[in-house]
Amino acid sequence: MVNETSDRPRLTPKGARTRARIVEEAAALIHERGVAGTTLEDVKVAAEVSGSQMYHYFPDKEKLVQAVIDYQADAIVNRQRHALGSANGVEAWRNMVITAARRTKAKGGCALGSLVGQLAESDPEARALIAAGFDEWAAAIGEGLRSLHADGKLRSDIDPDDLAVTLLAALEGGLLLGQVLRSPRPIETAVNTFLALAIGT
Repeated sequence: MVNETSDRPRLTPKGARTRARIVEEAAALIHERGVAGTTLEDVKVAAEVSGSQMYHYFPDKEKLVQAVIDYQADAIVNRQRHALGSANGVEAWRNMVITAARRTKAKGGCALGSLVGQLAESDPEARALIAAGFDEWAAAIGEGLRSLHADGKLRSDIDPDDLAVTLLAALEGGLLLGQVLRSPRPIETAVNTFLALAIGT
C-alpha cells in the first residue's frame, strides 16, 4: 500500500470488509464521475452503509480520496507484477494493457493518472500519494525489464529503471490520447512501438 497509516485503528474482519467495500465503490464512482462529481452520500448509497459507518471509516472526503488513491495504485501495481512475473512477462503485460483499452474503448483513461489533473495542483498530500503510486508502478515495470536485461534481451547500456519510466510515460500519454479520441489505437501504437524499438518484440 502506498499510504500506510500507522495511526489507523485496528479493524475487525467485518470492519475491514466494510471499509474495503466503501473504498472500492468510491474508486469506481470517482473514476466514472471525477472527485468533484462524487459525494460522500453517493458513496454511502453505492456501498450500502449508514452515515455513521461512513463517518467512522472516513471522517471527511479528503481521507476517502486518499484511500482511493492507495486502492487504485495497489490494484495497478499488483496487475503489473502479476503480468510481468508470468512466463512471457512483457508480452503478457502488453496484452493486458491493450485488451483493457480495447474493452473500454479507452473511456475513463488511467485510474491513477486521471486523478492528476483533478488533485495535483490543489491537494499536495494527494499529489504526493499519486506520485508514490507512479513510483511503485515504474518499479514494478522495472522489475520485469531487469529480468530481460539479465537474460541479455536488452542492450547492456540501457538502464531498466530508466526504460521503465519511459515506458510508463509512453503508456500514460497513450491512455490520455485514447481517452479523448475514444480509441485504443494511441495506447496500442505507443506500447507496440516502444517495445519494438526497445526490446524487439
